[in-house]
Amino acid sequence: MADPETLATTPAPASASTKKKKKHSKKRKSIDESEAAAAAAVEAIDVTVDASLTGGRYAAAAPVVAYFPSGYDPLAAGREPPSSRLFRNVKHPSWIDLVVRSPAGGPDFVGTSYTGEAAVPQLCSYALGVLDKASGTLKVVPIAGEKILRLEPHLEVQKPAHSEQSGVASEAGSAVATGEMKVQDLTGMYGAQKDKETDKKWRSLNEHRNDPSAYEDLDLGRQETNASDSQAPEIVRNIPPYDLTADTSETAYLFDEIIPKNIRSHLLEILGHLESGEFSSKGYGTFVSNRVHKLEKLEGEDKERFAWILSYITHLLTLLARNSSMSKRHRKDNQATKAPAVPQAVYRKLLVMFTEEGSSALSTEKHELLVNYILVLSLFADDFRSDPTDISADLKMTRQMIKPYYEQLGCKVVTAGAFKPTFMTLPAPLKFPKEITRRKRQRK
Repeated sequence: MADPETLATTPAPASASTKKKKKHSKKRKSIDESEAAAAAAVEAIDVTVDASLTGGRYAAAAPVVAYFPSGYDPLAAGREPPSSRLFRNVKHPSWIDLVVRSPAGGPDFVGTSYTGEAAVPQLCSYALGVLDKASGTLKVVPIAGEKILRLEPHLEVQKPAHSEQSGVASEAGSAVATGEMKVQDLTGMYGAQKDKETDKKWRSLNEHRNDPSAYEDLDLGRQETNASDSQAPEIVRNIPPYDLTADTSETAYLFDEIIPKNIRSHLLEILGHLESGEFSSKGYGTFVSNRVHKLEKLEGEDKERFAWILSYITHLLTLLARNSSMSKRHRKDNQATKAPAVPQAVYRKLLVMFTEEGSSALSTEKHELLVNYILVLSLFADDFRSDPTDISADLKMTRQMIKPYYEQLGCKVVTAGAFKPTFMTLPAPLKFPKEITRRKRQRK
């Protein structure tokens, strides 16, 4: 056993935790010393600031803040400061262009507040602060356009004279095209599969429409005029091609020009749908569905001719429905998505006939012409004694709405008596309604 004096004088060994505490204290001491030295090197200044916001984002003297993303320094190597000019759009005051000219004659640098990086949605506003230490005031001034401009090198290219005159039109066209592209992108990312397929078809058809070579094989048809009519002022009627000298209903409207021969081979799909039993699932309209029994009874050339008429009516109704659905893009009961697909050759023909150049929408005149084509073909299908009930349902029009169209075509209303159905007939030769000029009543 050890002696008590030895035990009292022998120091206890230091624990591991005590050693770690000593090391940490030494490190902390060195850090505090370095921070103190750094604080002594920086001079502390106490300033009482009176801050105020002056001017507005459209102010004429608002400063412009811009930067060179490439690291280019125009003041390097003792160069002279570059000259700069600021341009502001008259119609859009927030649209500004900053042009900085290189002092050595290099390319100009242009920054805009409405394109490129500046066009990205901005969730904050920028301002420039100027601190005056002497007076103790801080003046905060909004910068021009409330955006920091990105200066990009710009090589000046000579533009044709007409490009400057059409600047507003091209600007509007590009804005519309950008909006359409955004809608298409959103549909592709988040839309339903049905909307994606419809969008894909429209893109494909529009590509064919913008291809000039696609129209080389189209026969647009010619309308003959009589020499005797040249003396009287000719009235341009918004109806299918017709012949005023025809003495029968079958020849009053020119069938070969209404359905050209070069597209007839693409109008026989309805026969295949009948043979395969798929007719009921293809989404044909009321008019065609109620007359398919007549198609089944015909043979030979008469059957093909009747198939052309029913198929062409279907495609015309599809074009009409698509034009109506452009303002209601996501309507669920859209006939354009249910009806049979329009062959490309037929679609190109319809675009040439019923749309204006540079647009896929129908104007008011073209819409009226399209309805008149449908009604004339319905008369051919019913042997020129047609009950307008079915075709009115397909056109989504009432009898009172569709009656002026029949009158414009030269049709007459025939009825067998009271409370009995009425029919539309086409007398020959054609007699169109006279235009009535009403006099304005003079005030006494």
